[in-house]
Amino acid sequence: MNHVTLVCLPFAGAGASVFSPWRRLRKDLDVRALQLPGRENLIDDKPCTTISAATNALADELAGKVAGGDVVLFGHSLGAILAFELARRIEADGHYTLRQLLVSGSADPWSVRVDRATGLSDDEFVAQVRKLAGYDHPALSDPELRELILPTLRADVEMHEAYRAEPAARISAPITAVLGAEDALVSADQASGWKDATSSSFELASTPGGHMYLTEDPPAAFEVVGGLIDTAHGRQRRTG
Repeated sequence: MNHVTLVCLPFAGAGASVFSPWRRLRKDLDVRALQLPGRENLIDDKPCTTISAATNALADELAGKVAGGDVVLFGHSLGAILAFELARRIEADGHYTLRQLLVSGSADPWSVRVDRATGLSDDEFVAQVRKLAGYDHPALSDPELRELILPTLRADVEMHEAYRAEPAARISAPITAVLGAEDALVSADQASGWKDATSSSFELASTPGGHMYLTEDPPAAFEVVGGLIDTAHGRQRRTG
């Protein structure tokens, strides 16, 4: 297999730095994380409120970070939905060769989320996000930081809850759905629905941890993801 770039998209409210630990763990896998407006180095930019607008922004970000070649996309929760739409864009444009899509902690793109957070007051919204994600972002406990990140988090949640994939939306690359064994938000049946989003092969993989296994143990999470890439493409891991 040719050189592959692992392109990562984070969960709602998070920025590209979530994947910084991954970049240091393996020298044989090029890890690039995409950044949406409204966070970290783009904190002053207006956040996207629709998946379409976010996909456009991510496509531009990808073009600036990866010149071309073989790519594998990885997205967690909201990032999984964004990765799917970016995968459709990549296959339509033909500038990159999409080898694999890894969707993590996400129901299939046609699922309707029953419990919602859009439209709630700030306190209710934060409480609902904590309940749904099983994750408490440290900044949400600091009044000043919470005020800074809430608009972006609200925009992310709004576009996630409003999203419905087109009925015939498909990609030709294989899809692997990754789910924490103790995920209380997404069931195995919901994650298995991703099989209908590809005309190629589908695999459901389990990893220790809950819905936010990604933040619980980043090296362990990357070991799982890297192993799935190696297995799918017959890569020989090189050390040193």
